[in-house]
Amino acid sequence: MTPRSIPESFDLTGRRALVTGATQGLGTDVVRTLAAAGCDLVLSARTHEALQALAAAVRGDHGVRVEVVAADLSDAADTESLASRALAAFDGLDVLVNNAGVSFPQRVVDVDAGTWDRTLAVNLRAPALLGSRVGRAMAAAGRGSIVNVSSVAGSLALAEHFAYSSSKAALVMATKVLALELGPSGVRANSVSPTVVMTEMGQRVWGEQAKAAPMLVRIPLGRFAQPGDVSGAVLFLASDASAMVNGVDLTVDGGFSAA
Repeated sequence: MTPRSIPESFDLTGRRALVTGATQGLGTDVVRTLAAAGCDLVLSARTHEALQALAAAVRGDHGVRVEVVAADLSDAADTESLASRALAAFDGLDVLVNNAGVSFPQRVVDVDAGTWDRTLAVNLRAPALLGSRVGRAMAAAGRGSIVNVSSVAGSLALAEHFAYSSSKAALVMATKVLALELGPSGVRANSVSPTVVMTEMGQRVWGEQAKAAPMLVRIPLGRFAQPGDVSGAVLFLASDASAMVNGVDLTVDGGFSAA
């Protein structure tokens, strides 16, 4: 039997990844995790200056190649352009992490067409288009991994998140179709569904003990997710450690959805 090195299965040296929503919260942690695994990166977000600052830091800390493409994912043309430019940056991509997302909390009776359309555009249409365009190139190359960041709110209803929960539920199914159609060409597609993640935004929303307590009591592990909990799951799905994992929604919620 051939000896197996466990760390090598997570090694992404020489791989190329596009990460959307790269400059905030979870996205930045995903970027740093993939870079630490040796992955070259194309970073995307709306603000060019923030992207450049992050790229410089990641290059300095990890010595990987990093390019940036600013894009507004609520715009279909911008999303199509991002796919083309990201594929051209390093002559192809091995990993796509659709992390960018928006949420505009509203009660069902207050939902307006503008916020609904923007939420679905960023949270569903953009990863669908990127999955299609990047997935096509991956299929031609015979390998690749697509990781879509969904949410537990896509499987368990969350008040005041009508559009958000709808978009994340649809993203999980879109992931399964990507897995079904691209799998025969060697391309895997999976999603990650966290509960509350204690990014800066998570701290602002859930940092108060009075608000957090009722939610925490429903999580068997007794805590919210840290960014590294989710980026570790993304690394697993991006790497050869998950070579036979395809079409799965990996829940990262401390057991919240098991109750």
